[in-house]
Amino acid sequence: QVQLVESGGGLVQPVGSLRLSCAASGIIFTIRGMVWYRQAPGKQRELVADITSDGSTNYADYVKGRFTISRDNAKNTVYLQMNSLTPEDTAVYYCNQEVMAGPPPYRYLEAWGQGTLVTVSS
Repeated sequence: QVQLVESGGGLVQPVGSLRLSCAASGIIFTIRGMVWYRQAPGKQRELVADITSDGSTNYADYVKGRFTISRDNAKNTVYLQMNSLTPEDTAVYYCNQEVMAGPPPYRYLEAWGQGTLVTVSS
């Protein structure tokens, strides 16, 4: 069984910054893709950014140039650095990881974090 624990959310003023973290724990052999999603009140969940095992990244247009996704494979952790935040970025942010988990035989499974609330307001 794999657990994802997110942290770093909170209240921030417009144009401020936050850094989200999402750490996986359990019997983990490797982690393939790592993804951040968000869900604003009354809206559907949407992809924010993703990063592959070799470090290739992809961003939604509305966060390009403001957000940066990164990962630390030794810590099984994915990060989301969010700069120049606007009220439109207010949402619950979720991480998702494709984890090869044990005990053996190892198999890939999709794990989700519990979500962390980011509120951008003056």
